[in-house]
Amino acid sequence: MKKTIASAVVAALATLGTLTTTAVHADGHYVPGVEGMQAASVPPPGFYYLGYLVDYNIDSFRAPGSSDNLPGRNKGTVVALANRFVWMTSTKVLGADYGMEAIIPLQHTSLRINAAGVDDSRTELGDIYIGPLVLGWHGQQWDAVAAAGMWFDTANTNHPASAGKGFKSTMLTGGATYYFDAAKKISASGLMRFERNGRTDSGFRPGNQVTLEWGVGKSFANFQAGVVGYSQWQVSDDSGVGASGDRASRHAIGAEVVYPIPGAGVFLKGAVYKEISAQAGTGALPKGNLLRFTLVKAF
Repeated sequence: MKKTIASAVVAALATLGTLTTTAVHADGHYVPGVEGMQAASVPPPGFYYLGYLVDYNIDSFRAPGSSDNLPGRNKGTVVALANRFVWMTSTKVLGADYGMEAIIPLQHTSLRINAAGVDDSRTELGDIYIGPLVLGWHGQQWDAVAAAGMWFDTANTNHPASAGKGFKSTMLTGGATYYFDAAKKISASGLMRFERNGRTDSGFRPGNQVTLEWGVGKSFANFQAGVVGYSQWQVSDDSGVGASGDRASRHAIGAEVVYPIPGAGVFLKGAVYKEISAQAGTGALPKGNLLRFTLVKAF
């Protein structure tokens, strides 16, 4: 997307926030970093609530095509709570447990970008995700998942800090977890999501996006810890007015800790990520740090 500095930075930052968006020109809905260790392991039949609290702070503001920070005092912060509801049934499909899910995000975005003349702060509901297909397989030392669903353009898009994207996206998911020992104390997991983006009302269509989240972890007496990371790539060109052949990518690495409370059917998770690269074509994009807390409750 070849835009002015103001519109380019606002577009990048306004997409940062929720579990429905991310700060890359690849403009998909899904935010990387919300899943970590054993990301591809689906729980057994039952009803589950997962609350993802994400805090994203920008520490670098750059216009596309430039490696220099924008002038002036510039700050961007996004805090989002994504409420995810998962129902895994006892029905078998292709040998897997069949389930369905929904994500309803609430987002607070604060943007102050003097170089672009932007000063906006809003708290809103984000775009909603409905996933009618979740398949979870479980082997002796492995798990696997496949899923499909759609992000709907239900949120507001009228302001720089608005939570909405302005278009629908179809999302396909696949991944696997492998346990290196029979006790399942050491694991490695990879989860990939593909988003096919729709068009905005103006006819612009962002390029499709692929996200890979991974984690390597070890279980100890009362907790689990490990190394996690994510990568995200734009895999097709934008189309419509203002589109270009520049494609975005983003990469981060971090650490995660998981603390189970078995008697309450609760898992507490915390992770921190440092983005090490954010590019659009030959230029740099805004990048920062992501802090995530997750509450998992089984009913």
